[in-house]
Amino acid sequence: MSEFRFQDFEIWKKAGEIALKLFDVADQFEARGRRRFAEQLRAASLSMPNNIAEGAGSYSKDEFKHFLNVARRSVFECASMLLVFAQNGLVAEGMKAQLLGELEELSKKISSFRKSLD
Repeated sequence: MSEFRFQDFEIWKKAGEIALKLFDVADQFEARGRRRFAEQLRAASLSMPNNIAEGAGSYSKDEFKHFLNVARRSVFECASMLLVFAQNGLVAEGMKAQLLGELEELSKKISSFRKSLD
């Protein structure tokens, strides 16, 4: 068992993996002078694993479910940004498709985990 219980959650691990991939996209934005886009994408992507971790520290299931909901909303925020960026030619179609697939899978896993707390 890990020091913090969230470290054992598959959803936290997956959220962290996706966040790192989104950080790579953000790095590309920054290299092209799109600093604000990079900052927004980094914040939203980091919000996914951070809210899962924060929720794991809750004393109640209802509070934990709230943080899982926030993490899932951050998944949707990242998906929205990817779609808008791709429409404007800032993200390649292949990268967009891959990341959207991973985000959709994460969203489903967060929802399932949340339901298991009922």
